[in-house]
Amino acid sequence: MQSKRKGKWMRYVRPYLPYFIIGPICMIAEVVGEVLMPKCLSLVINRAKELEELKAVGQIADAESSGVLFSLGIAGVMVLIALGMMAGGVGGAYFGAKASVNFAADLRSDVYARVQQFSFSNIDRFSTGSLVTRLTNDVTQMQNMVNMLLRMALRAPGMLIGALVMAILLRPSLATVLAVTIPLMVLCIALLIFRSYPLFSRVQGKIDRLNSTVQENVTNVRVVKSFVREDFERKKFFNANRDLKSTGMRAMKLMIFMSPVMTLFMNVTTLAVLWFGGEQVYSGSMPIGDLSAFITYVTQILSSLMMVTMLLMMLSRAMASAKRISEVLEEPISLTDENASRKDLTVQEGRIEFRDVSFRYYKNSEDAVLDHIDLTIQPRTVVGIIGSTGCGKSTLVSMIPRLYDVDEGQVLVDGVDVREYSLYNLREGVGMVLQKNVLFSGSIADNLRWGDENATDEELQAAAESAQANGFVQSFTGGYDYDLGQGGKNVSGGQKQRLCIARALLKKPKILILDDSTSAVDTATEARIREAFRNELADSTKIVIAQRITSVMDADQIIVLNEGRVTGVGTHAELLKTNREYREIYESQTDRKADEGV
Repeated sequence: MQSKRKGKWMRYVRPYLPYFIIGPICMIAEVVGEVLMPKCLSLVINRAKELEELKAVGQIADAESSGVLFSLGIAGVMVLIALGMMAGGVGGAYFGAKASVNFAADLRSDVYARVQQFSFSNIDRFSTGSLVTRLTNDVTQMQNMVNMLLRMALRAPGMLIGALVMAILLRPSLATVLAVTIPLMVLCIALLIFRSYPLFSRVQGKIDRLNSTVQENVTNVRVVKSFVREDFERKKFFNANRDLKSTGMRAMKLMIFMSPVMTLFMNVTTLAVLWFGGEQVYSGSMPIGDLSAFITYVTQILSSLMMVTMLLMMLSRAMASAKRISEVLEEPISLTDENASRKDLTVQEGRIEFRDVSFRYYKNSEDAVLDHIDLTIQPRTVVGIIGSTGCGKSTLVSMIPRLYDVDEGQVLVDGVDVREYSLYNLREGVGMVLQKNVLFSGSIADNLRWGDENATDEELQAAAESAQANGFVQSFTGGYDYDLGQGGKNVSGGQKQRLCIARALLKKPKILILDDSTSAVDTATEARIREAFRNELADSTKIVIAQRITSVMDADQIIVLNEGRVTGVGTHAELLKTNREYREIYESQTDRKADEGV
């Protein structure tokens, strides 16, 4: 399992392996310079001290000439080291950024592609806000971790080891101070990491909740305002925001606490070195330049430990994000066409058959949404489906393009089980105008071309005319280039429905499903749309789900559903005579119309 997880992340590293290798190497060059600089400085200080001693005994000329040459030589070396450090630092930052940005871009693409493969049941496991957070915030945490890792993974340990070695070589007796402080610092770091990991996981969960709250409010802002629920939504957001702040502060307190603790260790260690080292300088057993270099090495050692701590803290947060991303990438797709035996097959006629079909949204539920449905729909016919709210009408037609899979039985299209088609070919042969009309940001033309991306302007206009949409489209500024905005927010419900119908007409599917898709248009407009379906899609099987009985009474066949069962099949006249549910619906709607006319 561990090797599998490593392989999963390595696939995002391999294409950019040179960046992942060159970046840390550049940082090593910077580390070498940082370790050598204090030694060079100590040589200058020690040489200056020797010159003072030479002057004291009267050798002033020799002291000055040798001092100048020595200083120029060391200065030249230090300039070269500084240039090497600059090149290493810039190179490390550049290649680290290249590697991390590409890593994140590929990871984000794969997560998005995985979400696109999800079935409805997969999506039900994750809230929309959570998926957005995982695609954005969590991937960004991974990107920051990779960038920091490439810049610090070798730099911090390299500086720690290099400075420690130089300190021990410089003055082994004084290095014993580090034998006390370093283990204590490591213990503090371990405790901080242990406490921070679960907190960072909770922070990401709180971000999910906040994103879901904002998205739900903005998407349904018209409903919020019409019910005057702004105060309620404000409180809901306040609670989500407060939870995120509280959890985030708990996590940040650990990081805030870490800084003064590390600084305290650094200052105490420096004081101890100054105390014991000062005695050695005073006694003459240690040159002052060596003490200066030793203090610098101590600072580097403790600074590198602080960098390691920051790296581990970021790694801790990134691990929480990596776990959440893995949940998406490893989510088993519940609906695929991997085992389909006839992937090349396309829908040709549009004949539909349900054989003893049962379905439950929750597999452990005793109540079936569809209960042993047996039904045949002939090709090129108009079929109406009617029944009470929640009786399973939308669920029934969702089985045809495999938006859900049956629990029992079979759904066949043209005599072939839908599970034997490729998902692309099956859904390409089925057009749906959903109960909830969905448009996307962009122009009207862009939205209509979802039905046929190669449609000409004339074909767009013809489809819109058939859907009774051309008139209002032409009234907009720019006509078919009019920008709909996100979700088609600047058109009415009836206009949305007609644009969605036009989009479906452009697709020219062999099976067209209209799920209560004319409920927001008047009966006269609906009649003209139905006439257009008969003329424009004469070779297609048309399934109309409706609440208004006038929408289906002219159909070749009407199916009556009640509590997940088919209780009647026939024409309007036949069902009036033989089916009690249908007759009650008809009488309730005609009686209401009569009452309204009185």
